[in-house]
Amino acid sequence: MRRNGETPELIVIHYTAMATADLALARLCDPETEVSAHYLVREDGGVVRLVSQEHRSWHAGAGEWGGRADVNSRSIGIELANDGQSPFCARQMDALEQLLGDIMQRWSIPAKAVIAHSDMAPVRKSDPGPRFDWRRLALAGLSVWPAESGSECMGFAQAARRFGYPDAPPDVLLLAFRLRFRPWADGPADKTDRALICDLADRYPVDEGSGSA
Repeated sequence: MRRNGETPELIVIHYTAMATADLALARLCDPETEVSAHYLVREDGGVVRLVSQEHRSWHAGAGEWGGRADVNSRSIGIELANDGQSPFCARQMDALEQLLGDIMQRWSIPAKAVIAHSDMAPVRKSDPGPRFDWRRLALAGLSVWPAESGSECMGFAQAARRFGYPDAPPDVLLLAFRLRFRPWADGPADKTDRALICDLADRYPVDEGSGSA
């Protein structure tokens, strides 16, 4: 079960970084790896439930979101079968959208609480990577996307933490942000980066007083 009666309040999306779904499934089911997830979504759209939503799985590791650590105890982890280089298949994305909608409705999880593994562990992780279509999820109401008309506010790192990112070096935060919202941008933080993160911080700030996103 989850620690201290925690209920899921985050959904963390991963990729398997393995050649096939079957190889990933074998690893996720091997107790010696000490790695698990609640769901594995195959390339063809098949969904494999590995851990009950009421139980903790070992998918997140060290990191935090919204000022709170122990993400495993307060999240549901979804692994997408993908080698880390290839586009995500249409049927896989369709299945993910259905799964996300069901989980979010069951646990009253808001769109802003659907995050990348790289969001909560930016020093260690880069999944689900630059090819994952976060904008598609946002258009379906299953995640969030910044408005391009946003204006600059505070410094980039400060705004990133207000949105939910952990305390990390500014260059690390910029890379994590761009992986999700500007995957083909490079160079130092620019006016667009600052406007987009400020829009996210203004519209989806960490919940004051609770420390959660």
